[in-house]
Amino acid sequence: MVNILKFSLFFLCVSLSVVNAQQRFTLSGTIIEESSNETLIGVSIVFPEIKTGTTTNEYGFYSITLPKGVYKIEISYLGFSTITETITLSQNISKNFSLKDSLESLDEIIITKSSEKANIRSTQMSINKLSSAAIKEIPILLGEPDIIKAITLLPGVSNAGEASSGFNVRGGAVDQNLILLDEATLYNSSHLFGLFSIFNTDAIKDIKLYKGGIPARYGGRVASVLDIYQKEGNSKKFHGSGGIGLVTSRLLFEGPLKKNVSSFLISGRSSYAHLFLPLFDVSNKAYFYDINTKLSYRINDENNIYLSGYFGRDVFSVNNTFENIYGNSVLNFRWNHLFSDKLFSNLSMIYSDYTFGLNLDFIEFEWTSGIQSLNIKYDFKHYTSDKIKLQYGLNSYYYKFTPGDIKPNTETSGINEMLLTNKYALENAIYIDTEHKVTEKLALSYGLRVSSFFRLGQDEFNIYENDQPVIWNNTFKVYEKAEPIDNKSSERTDILEKFFNLEPRAALSYRFNENNSIKLSYNRMSQYLHLLSNTSSPTPLDIWAPSGKYIKPQLLDQYAAGYFINFSADTYSIELESFYKTIKNRIDYVDGADLIANNYIERAILNGRARAYGLEFLFRKNKGRFKGWIAYTLSKSEQQTEGRTPDEFGINNGSWYYTPYDKTHDVSVTTSFKLSNSWKINTNFLFQTGQPVTFPNSQYLFNGIVIPNYSGRNEDRLPSYHRLDLAINYTPKTHKNQSFRSSWDFGIYNVYNRRNASSIDFNRNRGTGRNEAKRLSIFGIVPSISYNFKF
Repeated sequence: MVNILKFSLFFLCVSLSVVNAQQRFTLSGTIIEESSNETLIGVSIVFPEIKTGTTTNEYGFYSITLPKGVYKIEISYLGFSTITETITLSQNISKNFSLKDSLESLDEIIITKSSEKANIRSTQMSINKLSSAAIKEIPILLGEPDIIKAITLLPGVSNAGEASSGFNVRGGAVDQNLILLDEATLYNSSHLFGLFSIFNTDAIKDIKLYKGGIPARYGGRVASVLDIYQKEGNSKKFHGSGGIGLVTSRLLFEGPLKKNVSSFLISGRSSYAHLFLPLFDVSNKAYFYDINTKLSYRINDENNIYLSGYFGRDVFSVNNTFENIYGNSVLNFRWNHLFSDKLFSNLSMIYSDYTFGLNLDFIEFEWTSGIQSLNIKYDFKHYTSDKIKLQYGLNSYYYKFTPGDIKPNTETSGINEMLLTNKYALENAIYIDTEHKVTEKLALSYGLRVSSFFRLGQDEFNIYENDQPVIWNNTFKVYEKAEPIDNKSSERTDILEKFFNLEPRAALSYRFNENNSIKLSYNRMSQYLHLLSNTSSPTPLDIWAPSGKYIKPQLLDQYAAGYFINFSADTYSIELESFYKTIKNRIDYVDGADLIANNYIERAILNGRARAYGLEFLFRKNKGRFKGWIAYTLSKSEQQTEGRTPDEFGINNGSWYYTPYDKTHDVSVTTSFKLSNSWKINTNFLFQTGQPVTFPNSQYLFNGIVIPNYSGRNEDRLPSYHRLDLAINYTPKTHKNQSFRSSWDFGIYNVYNRRNASSIDFNRNRGTGRNEAKRLSIFGIVPSISYNFKF
């Protein structure tokens, strides 16, 4: 009995010592910018002695759980002074940090993560981050800073040419990119048909582009995610900033509503070149304007609320006979709640609307179309330990698609009112993401997204024989529209079609040492929305359509592998990645398809598949007076649409053909040289393989009419694209306490006046009667000047 008692006492003592040895406590809080109380995203919190750490989330919150002890902690963020402290962790501690602007912020890295070391340690790959300050330094058209143009300088990203809308990622189409502004979905990212993007860089805080290895919290697109957050507004002092250019100007105000508690931000931007057209007796118009707003309110240490919005419009008219108005509207309410020092949550309610309007006075009718969505999402980030972090949540989208509402706009119009059938859908998803630090060198991330899509009832829909809206004419070897055998209508609560998909994600990072690592990733994604376009570069006229009985969801499988290295004390870095992806159910259009005002689009499309693969290289110089990067992409993007039966030819005889966004070689060189504290020179050079196109290769005469005969789909190419841009920035010297600061930007777009082909047309010369090809070029050399200020 005594021996049993002794053993019990010994076991109890050992157990208590083990429990004490395993005592763990949590350090958590928020990191802000001292001068404005603006929360900072991606700040590094590092414990160098035990080689572990974490980063702040999208709202500046961090949390890490460690064994009881005394630790040295380093808080670092680009452009700010590093904080070094000693923390005694003997209980749970809530501690906020304020970072001060560093003098080194004048020597800002052009393209970077928050920490070069984080790039080596993190499992996240195929991601690029740009600062708004860096974007303003990049030479661009007409002197207006442009996020979309800036990201096309990154490896794996391109566009369809000058003045083209949107961007293409790893051989994907424009509609395959998810674009988020403060978590709200945007359905069109351009002003003036692609001359400018809709983002005002003065109002932007953080920009991330995910090209692969996309976390499970994102879904609904199969190429990339462009995640952009607006500033919250200065809750300490009133400030303003802006810029005046040759064709555009912008102005931003921010300040406290109640000091240290609430803040506001409002910014506006507009072009005004059209105001000078009457001086030349021209009545045409082409201009845009947009407004960004945000209200932030700190209820207490556990609760914050935000209300943000965006409104933008483009107006284009010709001689008062043709008018085109289109744009985005977004409203977003968010509530951050801290359940505990380990559990952070964000609830968002988002309304997004894209509207297109066309007024044709000479035909006497007007046309409106668009897409509206209501999104409710609830996300949680759970910091379970220093080894494992969980992120999970759910979201739900309700969509209304308005393909076209045509009305006469005069009493004498011969146009009959016609409403193309509105469509409705519901998209839901739940997800979980895990970040798992297995060992000091090995880190994993893995997750699962479960998505569903319900095509809801509509006023009418066609029924076709054998469920084939497109039929094959074996006599003429062409596809033709099938005639419906019935037409039905349904209630809005009915479900016409439903889809469910499992979307697993996984990534691995193995760190050889502090300076180099390898990474692997896989992700499956589903896309239920499709952009219908007659052109290779989308236009405002394009229509969004939901998946359904005849348009199946796109399904992506993407694999990526990469090697990452920093050297010379992080002065240089190299990122080398390869990728391979396949996409099921990628639609394409039959020859002769007409998409304009087509109420039954299923009679013009076929479901096929696509694939893309390539190699991306990014070399960066991150420090010193001379900085910049070289990006090179070698890739291929193809599509195949086979016949449904052995007799059918499919598209391009069922063979693989290049997609319109295939670019075999894509090179960009971006540099920044600091001559002095006042002068800086920035350049970028681009070279891209010409865009795939279909040219006529012969002709024949039929009843006196010359009929061209075309080559295989996208078998030819435009000439290679290249240009050199130059920008010089001058910042006058100011006193340390001077509140008003200014700078001048002088730029030359396309320095050597390269006439890059936007398209090539084939016509008969009226003088000679011979056929000829004509190159259409949009821009030659374009100088610019802009004046920027802050106060």
